[in-house]
Amino acid sequence: MIMLVRFFCVVLFLVLSAAAVAAGQSNDGENLIVVGGNSAYPPYEYIDKDGKPAGFVVDLTHEIAKVMGFEVRIVLGESWTDMRTALEQGEIDILQGISYSEERDKILDFSPPHSYISHSIFAHKHAKPVHSLEELRGHDVVLLGRGIMHDSFAQSGIQINVVPAATIAEALKMLASGRYDYAVLATLPARYTLDALGIDDVTIVTRGIDTKKYCYAVKEGNQAVIGLFSEGLSRLKRSGRYKELQDKWLPTSETNPWLAQHGLIIVGFLALGLIASIVWSRMLKRQVALRTAALQTEVEKRKRAAEELKLQQQQLVQADKMAALGVLVSGMAHEINNPNGLISLNLPTIAEVIRDADPILQRHYHQHGDFAMGGLAYSKMRREVPLMLDEMQDAARRIRRIVEDLKHFSRRSDANFDELVDLNTVVQTSMRLVDNSLRKATNNYNVRYEGDLPPVRGNSQRLEQVVVNLILNASQALEDPDKGIFVSTAYDAGRRGVSVQVADEGAGIPPEHLSRLTDPFFTTKRETGGTGLGLAISDGIVREHGGTMRFESIAGKGTTVIVTLPAAVQEVKE
Repeated sequence: MIMLVRFFCVVLFLVLSAAAVAAGQSNDGENLIVVGGNSAYPPYEYIDKDGKPAGFVVDLTHEIAKVMGFEVRIVLGESWTDMRTALEQGEIDILQGISYSEERDKILDFSPPHSYISHSIFAHKHAKPVHSLEELRGHDVVLLGRGIMHDSFAQSGIQINVVPAATIAEALKMLASGRYDYAVLATLPARYTLDALGIDDVTIVTRGIDTKKYCYAVKEGNQAVIGLFSEGLSRLKRSGRYKELQDKWLPTSETNPWLAQHGLIIVGFLALGLIASIVWSRMLKRQVALRTAALQTEVEKRKRAAEELKLQQQQLVQADKMAALGVLVSGMAHEINNPNGLISLNLPTIAEVIRDADPILQRHYHQHGDFAMGGLAYSKMRREVPLMLDEMQDAARRIRRIVEDLKHFSRRSDANFDELVDLNTVVQTSMRLVDNSLRKATNNYNVRYEGDLPPVRGNSQRLEQVVVNLILNASQALEDPDKGIFVSTAYDAGRRGVSVQVADEGAGIPPEHLSRLTDPFFTTKRETGGTGLGLAISDGIVREHGGTMRFESIAGKGTTVIVTLPAAVQEVKE
């Protein structure tokens, strides 16, 4: 009996582990990320007058946490060396501000840069002026402990006597005391600190001697955390919120370091270019006027030729892609269906095993109380496992449906397109098929059928597939059950076209997405399970019938899809 119980415990543990991995479950507390930083590095990060973390990177960290949906606790230490050590020992999860170098990249994983930090040479006012790092050779130079300039000197081979300082404030006080002549520090934080301390005996003697990428960083291998911050940073840049924080905290010289260093040269070249262009334009004005008509004609011809060439190239590229996709899908469908079939076959067996084991486990539970199985209490596990198995079976069925859609999309149709099809009947059948989905999505839908509609030549089942897909898409676009869906058929005698129109009052489609709606695998519903194949397949079916599919949409107001098919020639009404 004991051996049997142990066997089923192992089985249940494996099932629970697999389901937990598949569902991406996390333990309590994993939603909190501890972020470390420097308490005296303004305007990037510092402790404000109220004793709270403040600065550009502090605000940026909070915005990333908000947009990515996790919690952060920011810990700002007085010593940069201590914060580096805290990261290495796992006391914090991530540093929110650290300069990138190839050496550091060997032990840390970095995000894309959120800032650029320029460094300058600071000196006591009585010290001899220097103009480069090389001129510091042999001198006592104050550097931030374990800071990036410490690494830069070591890699450059410039021999100096390093005097470590725990903070920028301490480094500047060392210079002000007259004990040391030089320090190499981050320009903007040092300037802020000089102003805050009221130090007049220290000045910048060489500005912008080195610029470094300033990033988030984690211990090597912690891709989960650095991935969250990198994605959050990217989203903030796309939304414009990142630029707002830059404008709030950082001067232009820090957000665009290259422009700050070379701005005067650029302005000079632009001015010279402007003057030259004015002079040149005046010299050629008369000649240009004489040749404008001839050149315009030539440009138009070349433009049309270029557009035709571009269209042909796009068609060739698309044809090549579709041929490659067909070869890929034919092999991929087999490779996916085999293991997925095994999963679908075994899951009911595992479910039956669990049901058979349940009476034994129940007796043990009643006799000895609750016990742990696979890290969970049996009383909780008994409720959760059946739900997990159901979800896994649903996922396996979804995989099978996606593979079937792929196979259908990639293979050439062999359906019969010779029957005369009444489009009104196609719509009626489609409405019956989606009736349940329609009623769940909206309280307001209407269907209008054109009378005496001529037939089209094609395949009724394939056309039903198109209409069903369009109605389901319209249902999924609705944000409120009071919003409506309106389906209608029509006949255009002038163009001899029979059409079906599906309109919804849903969220609408952004203008930049309209041209891509029928591209394979393009979808705006990826988070809710969209595969991007439904409209691509529907468009293919419509084209097989010699028809067209047209989209009209206004973001926030709804979308209309119009499918137009040629009426059967011998049946067109006059």
